Amino acid sequence: MSAGGQPDARLRRARAYLACVAEPPAPALGRLVTEHGPVRAAELVRDGRDGVVPDVVAAETRARRDRVAAGTELDRAAAAGIRLLIPEDEDWPAWPLLSLEVAAGRGVAGMVVPLALWVRGEVALSETTGERAVTVVGARAATGYGEHTAADWAYTLAGEGTTVLSGAAYGVDAAAHRGALAADGCTIAVLGCGIDAGYPAGHDVLLRRIAEQGAVLSEYPPRTPPARHRFLVRNRLLAALSAGTVVVEADLRSGARNTASTAAELGKVVMAVPGPVTSRMSRGCHELVRSSGATLVASAGEVAESVGVITVESDARAVGQERELDRLSGEAGRLYDALEPRQGRSVAQLAAASGIPEGTARAVLCELELEGLSLRCEEGWKRGRSAR
Repeated sequence: MSAGGQPDARLRRARAYLACVAEPPAPALGRLVTEHGPVRAAELVRDGRDGVVPDVVAAETRARRDRVAAGTELDRAAAAGIRLLIPEDEDWPAWPLLSLEVAAGRGVAGMVVPLALWVRGEVALSETTGERAVTVVGARAATGYGEHTAADWAYTLAGEGTTVLSGAAYGVDAAAHRGALAADGCTIAVLGCGIDAGYPAGHDVLLRRIAEQGAVLSEYPPRTPPARHRFLVRNRLLAALSAGTVVVEADLRSGARNTASTAAELGKVVMAVPGPVTSRMSRGCHELVRSSGATLVASAGEVAESVGVITVESDARAVGQERELDRLSGEAGRLYDALEPRQGRSVAQLAAASGIPEGTARAVLCELELEGLSLRCEEGWKRGRSAR
């Protein structure tokens, strides 16, 4: 480490080399780094002689070990406004990525912590991911219903300080990012290719706005082209970096359902949005709920409630309060109806409005106060904010 607490240049170059020399997730290379440290692991891989590294590591790195120049990769990334974030950095998202290590310890295949992350954007991932983040995914060929739901919920969640993660694809992903941006909130795009690969075509402006307001990240080095297997590998990061994943729309076979399955394997909350039974784009969501693989959610508040974020008001709480009011006795109900939400009224005024004697009204008001349904104020009494 350098004197300022930041990793020294040698360590960063080693991580850059390792991040480029093997196709993620590269579990054998990850084990070599854990055993020897990144600098020594990079030296061993670069050596190239038979027997210097285990055969499984050699198999993962042989094709590229002589083709990677770490300094050149770092310079090229810096010129494109991309930084290399490594586990030794202070803003490395260690806590959310720990779920990958735990899953790997249980024998779940492919759950490997990335060797490094290439990032465009200045937000600290250690502060904007994890418990205060939600992943929103769904169909590329989304319906208007799906895009509206994704954008509206992302706007609400981001406006309350929750980071919205998605994959920057067409359809639901793009709608979720745009919703968060419209709320001036933080949103993070996780790509299955190099950040500078120009994918998806037509999302250059969107990705630039995401980087300005949040971050665009990938474990794939710059210039890495998109490929189907890379998006499936990418999905484990989308699932790991948040507290839960909500599938807005998905067919029975889709990348969004793959992300949901990965989130479940990581012990994260999985949610699905119901849609019309006639819509193909909702079949995957319905199957997730039917098989108990996901919790049904019908509002941004229910998403927040499911992952433990309590700043967004839940419709479920509102329903609970209505049921609480339904249980009020006749006199209590009449007196509650006489209360004003903003302006206080005296006991005499409330007694006259409800037709209840003042003595009884005074006693009932105290009972309502215990339930949070009435509040004392300078003018007398007013309606409480919510049921207990």
